[in-house]
Amino acid sequence: MDEPIDRLNELIQLFQEVGSAHHQAFIDSAGADPEWPLWYAGYLHEHLCQLLGSNFTKSELIYLIVMAAKEQATRAPGADWARYYAKFFLERYR
Repeated sequence: MDEPIDRLNELIQLFQEVGSAHHQAFIDSAGADPEWPLWYAGYLHEHLCQLLGSNFTKSELIYLIVMAAKEQATRAPGADWARYYAKFFLERYR
């Protein structure tokens, strides 16, 4: 397997992990959290900076997460969100 596929799979797993962790953290509300991008950014920041070889701030990460969510909702509704987000970040941080 080549490096881009490995990174894509690592990112997909990371996004699946954060989704599961968030759902567990908000189990009393069935995962409902209107401020979920803030929670995701706190969980993902260090991991994504390391995986992508970047040094973006949490504020930048929140912006990117919101942008990925909005883009996925309009361009690929119903798509596997973790895969979509992984590709979204890889396109910007190769």
